[in-house]
Amino acid sequence: MKKIGLFFGSFNPIHIGHLILANYILEKSDMEELWFVVSPQNPFKDKKSLLADHNRLDMVNLSIKNYPKMRASDVEFSLPKPSYTIDTLTYLHEKYPNYQFSLIMGEDNLAGLHKWKNAEVLIKNHQIIVYPRLFEGEKKNNDYTSEGENIILINAPIIELSATDIRNMIKEGKNVRPMLPPEVFEYLDGSNFYK
Repeated sequence: MKKIGLFFGSFNPIHIGHLILANYILEKSDMEELWFVVSPQNPFKDKKSLLADHNRLDMVNLSIKNYPKMRASDVEFSLPKPSYTIDTLTYLHEKYPNYQFSLIMGEDNLAGLHKWKNAEVLIKNHQIIVYPRLFEGEKKNNDYTSEGENIILINAPIIELSATDIRNMIKEGKNVRPMLPPEVFEYLDGSNFYK
């Protein structure tokens, strides 16, 4: 079985924090590839500030061109909206029966996992790799941290970069160059995106 990590997100835009984390997970695990699954519509997020699907996919592709173990996936673009992780996984298992998929999520998402569609099935059937996040809201000692061997808390570096903050800084005309892969900065710099 080929081991694939799935890093779901809007990637609106993808930033260096995403790449640092993805690289850390690839280097510190037995995963053979990590796929950035660009989500067209997160059921928990407002769609108004979302760039078009193809623009976000383009930015992911640009940012990972020098990372041979990373892929950009548009699998959710053709699935019913809104996108639910369990439905995407069902589709991927049918398409790639010899692949073993693990989910990658932040500790903040783990805290809200009980709200996800078929959360118990996700936990039972998939390894979930959880990276640390500083966050407020639901308690960190949530129901799933001791759920068993399928939830793995990793000691990845905490990189508190937020795509929302980056979008706001672009809108305000501030310099975001250090926060973005160079190719993504160039892509955005020549556009009116987020302005």
